[in-house]
Amino acid sequence: MRSTVIVVFQTVSVFSRAYSFLLPSPYLPWYPRVETFHERTQTTLCASLSDIDSSAVDDNDASNTEIDFPYSSTIQVLRKYHGIHGNLVIPRRYRVPPTPDYPSEWHNLPLSNIVYNMKWWSENIASRPERVTELNQMGFVWERLQPEYNLVLEALITYKAIYSDLKVPASFVVPYGEGNDGCQWPKATWGIPLGNCVYRIRARGDFLRDDETAWKRRRQLDNLGFIWDVNDYAFRKFLTAIKYYQKLEGGGFNSNRSRIKVKSNFVVPEGKWLDDSHQRGSKDQGNYHQRLMNPWPEELHRYPLGAKCSAIRQKGLYIKNRPDRQKALMEIGLPSSGNAALGWLEVVHASAIYSKMHNRVLDVPINFIVPSPPSSVSGGKECFSQKEIDEWPWPKNLWGLPLGQRLKDIRLKGAYMHDPEAAVSRKAQLDALGFVWKPKRGRRR
Repeated sequence: MRSTVIVVFQTVSVFSRAYSFLLPSPYLPWYPRVETFHERTQTTLCASLSDIDSSAVDDNDASNTEIDFPYSSTIQVLRKYHGIHGNLVIPRRYRVPPTPDYPSEWHNLPLSNIVYNMKWWSENIASRPERVTELNQMGFVWERLQPEYNLVLEALITYKAIYSDLKVPASFVVPYGEGNDGCQWPKATWGIPLGNCVYRIRARGDFLRDDETAWKRRRQLDNLGFIWDVNDYAFRKFLTAIKYYQKLEGGGFNSNRSRIKVKSNFVVPEGKWLDDSHQRGSKDQGNYHQRLMNPWPEELHRYPLGAKCSAIRQKGLYIKNRPDRQKALMEIGLPSSGNAALGWLEVVHASAIYSKMHNRVLDVPINFIVPSPPSSVSGGKECFSQKEIDEWPWPKNLWGLPLGQRLKDIRLKGAYMHDPEAAVSRKAQLDALGFVWKPKRGRRR
């Protein structure tokens, strides 16, 4: 009987009826056309769904119960459920409550597993058009006959169409009917704990354990933009944001500006336009405002870049125990002095150069800042030739480092020396460089 069912992926209705079952007429009527808001991203997602699973058995579905109830008993339970809930969108793991509302033989049984599977359809519904009509009148969700993975994927497609990404909160459950966003979710996905499903896919490989379907499903999820590693996704987003900041504030992605300084309260501006009055509103221009196109990509709007930078410096956000990420940030010039290990490397590197330039004596004035090469000005921005950079004794990643202040903090506050084990080796390094622990008093000449 299973051969009488054909699973059809309808491309024209990707988002609301993406995996509808087309049963022999008159058993299942055609469904209405897709809501227009779903069609916005139809083209970009068709590739990821063109080979959608048509298997009627899912490797992660709960085992179908072998209990066989007559149709008359089952329809009685469905009527009661519909009367209480107003629909037949039965949660996957719903069990009939042991109350007088339901026949005692149904108590604690998995109702969804019993009625939303192909065995029940073939034994009780096939070739019985009057029963199909009866179920249609109650709103039986025929799409729920397909594998659970297909429903989760349809919910992910809808989520991305609404929110533009797949950062699904762990507690997110697909709303019934119209969600808080004002968008209509496909009926077959109502009540799916999508956040929990996403977690299980990441942590346990749910729906990806069958060797025959795993590769295809991973490809579908990848094409959809599924986030496999949340921490890595967050770091890559931060890295993208800081590079855009460097580009916009420092004159380009390859800017000679060595150290990126982001105010802790900086948030990426949102909206299509920027109000440039803070730059253009000079005394001679009065209240003149100029509208500028917002150069930041939309996916970064309202991103708290300043707070993220502070968290990286102070708490090692994203970079703790990740030398590859630490190196990536140091290469683009992001100060990480709030992290003692990274800050110490900068200090000892700059100290070694200063000591070599001053006859192995490390007696640095408090106001000394690592200099950049003499520069020319072009378009209001400093420019350095590659030759100047190569010949300059100070590496680019150290330009702007307040070395004098850092060494003073070592003397007076014990900066970078709070770890007893590290302090011994660090003091030895400074001693080898000729560090003056007690400089002479008075103004230097």
